[in-house]
Amino acid sequence: MDYYTLGNTGLKVSRLALGTMTFGDDWGWGADEASARQIFDTYLAAGGNLLDTADMYTNGNSERLLGKFVGESKSRDRVVITTKFSYNAEPGNPNAGGNGRKNILRAVEGSLQRLGTDYIDVYMLHTWDQVTPAAEVMRTLDDLVRSGKVRYVALSDAPAWYVAQAQTLAKERHWEPLSTVQLEYSLAERNIEFEYAAMAKALDTGIMVWSPLASGLLSGKYRPSEQGGEGSGRLATLADSGNPAFNKFTEKNWAIVAELESVARELDRSMAQVALNWVANRPAVASVIIGATKLHQLEDNLGALDFEIPAELLQRLDQVSRPEARFPYTFFEPSMQGMLNGGATVGDKPSSYQQLVRIEGSGAGVPASES
Repeated sequence: MDYYTLGNTGLKVSRLALGTMTFGDDWGWGADEASARQIFDTYLAAGGNLLDTADMYTNGNSERLLGKFVGESKSRDRVVITTKFSYNAEPGNPNAGGNGRKNILRAVEGSLQRLGTDYIDVYMLHTWDQVTPAAEVMRTLDDLVRSGKVRYVALSDAPAWYVAQAQTLAKERHWEPLSTVQLEYSLAERNIEFEYAAMAKALDTGIMVWSPLASGLLSGKYRPSEQGGEGSGRLATLADSGNPAFNKFTEKNWAIVAELESVARELDRSMAQVALNWVANRPAVASVIIGATKLHQLEDNLGALDFEIPAELLQRLDQVSRPEARFPYTFFEPSMQGMLNGGATVGDKPSSYQQLVRIEGSGAGVPASES
């Protein structure tokens, strides 16, 4: 297993993270305790160290089971635990959810108790609540870091402008900065490319990907060539749940599935492995969350980074899945940018680049830092 540092930190995390939203069968489609433990043990044996959960996953049982497994395996110092807050489990009590200071301080105590640990490695805002100022969130998270209850902080599913504001405030006010931003990203959901990838690079944070298989659409369960499409999997069951993450049955997505199936066949790899490999190698991606309800699914996913997708096949996947640019992003396309630069090609400087300045009359160039 390869490891990347998470954003601009010294925390080393495996490129494939284990998502534990499936730990516990409270929602009707998860893994029971015995199956979850088998998945957990197999992931650790493969070298994985990044475990992702949330306080509301399977009504809190995901955290409980994860904490139990970590304790029994004596792996607390080895693993990196990420958990999240935001969602409300007490109807009628508005302060039992959201991202205000009162709820964050309440939620962290519950997560620590369920996980059976005295600190959380990465504590993450789960979803933007549209009302809490970024300064309140980041100051509260910084307080948790200073208290020792949290090591690193992060955001998930928030607008790019809000993430940028939060990171800028943290840097300017010397609070703990964001280590990562967790976002949905896959061949079937590429809209973060318009803002977040560039933002992550500019603001010294990484992207942790959730739903890299588009809630199972890209896993191989849904093959129009064999099964006629929708089938009876989780997506078919939850398509009308109101959660947009499960609305994946579209004409464009079926075209993506068909091309993915063709590419996977040419590579002699599973569709899931190709889809995971594609997203793991996208710009700014630090780690990709894989989840499973059955051991064979995890074992297949763990082989996703053992190969390279040839450029020609990558181009086919990129072409079929490319999102449609809308205003103002249409102005950032190469055709429009060429009008700004007089038709010249202007790209990012390579990492080894040193800008040269001319010393008048000598014709020689020296690094700008020495001029």
